[in-house]
Amino acid sequence: MTKNNRVTDDEALRYHLDPTPGKIEINASTPMATQRDLSLAYSPGVAVPVEVIAENPDTAYDYTTKGNMVAVISNGTAILGLGNLGALASKPVMEGKSVLFKRFADVNSIDIELDTEDADEFINAVRLMGPSFGGINLEDIKAPECFIIEQRLREEMDIPVFHDDQHGTAVICAAGLLNALHLTGKKIEDVKIVLNGAGAAGIACVELIKAMGAKHNNCIACDTKGVIYQGRTEGMNQWKSAHAAKTDDRTLEDAMRGADVFLGVSAKGAVTQDMVKSMADNPVIFAMANPDPEITPEDAHEVRPDAIVATGRSDYPNQINNVLCFPYLFRGALDIRARTINDTMKIACAEALAKLAREDVPDEVAMAYGRKLAFGRDYIIPTPFDPRLIHKIPPAVAKAGIDTAVSRKPIVDFDEYEAALRARMDPTATMLDGLHNRARKTQARMIFAEGDDHRVLRAAVAYARSGFGEALVVGREDDVREKLDEAGLADSYRELTIVNARNSEHLETYKDFLYARLQRKGYDHQDVHRLAARDRHVFSALMLAHGHGDGLVTGATRKSAHVLGLLNHVLDVSEEDGAVGVTALLHKGRIVLISDTLVHEWPDEEDLANIAVRAAHTARSLGLDPRVAFVSFSTFGYPISERAEKMGVAPAVLEKMGVDFEFDGEMNVDVALNPDVLANYPFCKLSGPANILVVPARHSASISVKLMQEMGGATVIGPILSGLDEPIQLCSTTSTANDILNMAVMSACKVG
Repeated sequence: MTKNNRVTDDEALRYHLDPTPGKIEINASTPMATQRDLSLAYSPGVAVPVEVIAENPDTAYDYTTKGNMVAVISNGTAILGLGNLGALASKPVMEGKSVLFKRFADVNSIDIELDTEDADEFINAVRLMGPSFGGINLEDIKAPECFIIEQRLREEMDIPVFHDDQHGTAVICAAGLLNALHLTGKKIEDVKIVLNGAGAAGIACVELIKAMGAKHNNCIACDTKGVIYQGRTEGMNQWKSAHAAKTDDRTLEDAMRGADVFLGVSAKGAVTQDMVKSMADNPVIFAMANPDPEITPEDAHEVRPDAIVATGRSDYPNQINNVLCFPYLFRGALDIRARTINDTMKIACAEALAKLAREDVPDEVAMAYGRKLAFGRDYIIPTPFDPRLIHKIPPAVAKAGIDTAVSRKPIVDFDEYEAALRARMDPTATMLDGLHNRARKTQARMIFAEGDDHRVLRAAVAYARSGFGEALVVGREDDVREKLDEAGLADSYRELTIVNARNSEHLETYKDFLYARLQRKGYDHQDVHRLAARDRHVFSALMLAHGHGDGLVTGATRKSAHVLGLLNHVLDVSEEDGAVGVTALLHKGRIVLISDTLVHEWPDEEDLANIAVRAAHTARSLGLDPRVAFVSFSTFGYPISERAEKMGVAPAVLEKMGVDFEFDGEMNVDVALNPDVLANYPFCKLSGPANILVVPARHSASISVKLMQEMGGATVIGPILSGLDEPIQLCSTTSTANDILNMAVMSACKVG
């Protein structure tokens, strides 16, 4: 874990405890509301697919979850970097792996922990569970047992068995190496490759690279006892022996002389600057030890500016991250009902990843990372949150599986398959991930106005520990310390900057500024003093107005209208100033913005047009392509109603403004959001479902948002304040600490 993204023990435990223990749950995918539903789900209806599957086992892929279900299985003998802590202790890791399968490739997954270190017992248990799953992902099993277990299971089972610690690392390493060699003008069959760390991952890396064309005696493997050479007997096993090279090199230092490529899956500091100096021109260094690499990119580049360096860490360019591989590899394998994952499929995955990195990077990816990404020495591997991964990598894997005859169900139309994969992508997670990355690049000093609230303090701590920037908490020092202690975060006090009127050197400046704004509104010096010195919302706004913070988040303890009134003493945040409230609803992979949810009580057609413009700007700052629907209970003039009339006039006002986004109205919500209903109106100007709903009044916006939140289970972000000169975001009084953190991130990214 990097210093800029620190997780404490308390936070990690709380994450796994709230809102319910663990990280996964099972939801029914079919109706379960009536007696008839239950009769179809169980008895007597279930007997029909049972008989069909008994007659034709392949139909299990059609009538059960088998075809989209992977088991993540471990015995806990090699948990992360923690060692052998047992099967039960591995459960949080395996649950986490299951979550990643779902998050990145929409693969359902369940974790299974087997309480045995006996390879035969493990193999038998997994083999007997084979009918339940479409694939097996082995995880955190120590060497050499992992080699034995995977090989036997691959031989005895007719579904893919994949040890990600080995092959996931190998695939990403191979993808990065292909591009590094492309940049240096070298060929894989000619280069000298040095591997340090002859465990499961290391041996898998060198095996895959050899399968891609590297020469056996050009690949020098090293372990803690030195070079693995032909004739060595000490510390050897059959897997190391297979990679013993004919060489006079005996130490890592010897092997590094003249080497073109270094692959490290070993330990911190294993490589020295002198070793790097001795390498060939344009050396490729993959220092993949975690959390600290064999040599840091800074140290490598200090002595060899011509080096291409990759690590396993997210705070350096070129991260070797397994999440780029295993979700998409399994997605492709499952979609062709593969019997196995072979080398050809792994190579296809690596080549597709390498090719993707050479393509032009979409703007939303660049926006997420706060910089323009382009293929080169600091970008040889795609980023984990590139939305193209889901529809670029699985087709390559699937085609390779079909070509090598391991498929039960070949894909006929790859264009249709790619479109289906695009539909699996959850834009909500991508959006939030992108915002978090932008916030880390921005490093905004965030003002948290309500330091007397536990939720706000938790959010402030999370903001600082996530590496987003400095958290400025407005509150009394003793009160903040006490509440942090109550929340189990006493150690975080030094990580926050506590600000108040008593310790501020700027109070008199603030008061002069405020008096100049309010003196003709009936406020005298005493009134101004009370506002500036005693009201945290006003004090926070004054900090922001004077550049003593870069963003502001507030509203968790007071109603939004009241807070807006206080902020308006200092900043121009009223309806007349162009302020608009836009609320984001995130539900089942969809994002819909509703506006105005905060400022305009009963907007007219001119207001509605301006609200649409503000909401479109917010959508673009979130990485969305705006499609605006003016919604009402009538659709394109029927039924006729005086109250709906303005919703039909507003698009004409917007038309005159010459905006560059799609819009239409008035229309019912189902027309705006349901493509099948929308198809009944072929003249509609929207090319697809709307992602912005402009509603007739603030009360209808509020009802819609709260109904979706309470009945639909939508995640609500906002209202996001749009149209302001300053990055201010308001929370609701029901916000959780995570909601407040999201609003702080919005403020840091200047969303609005």
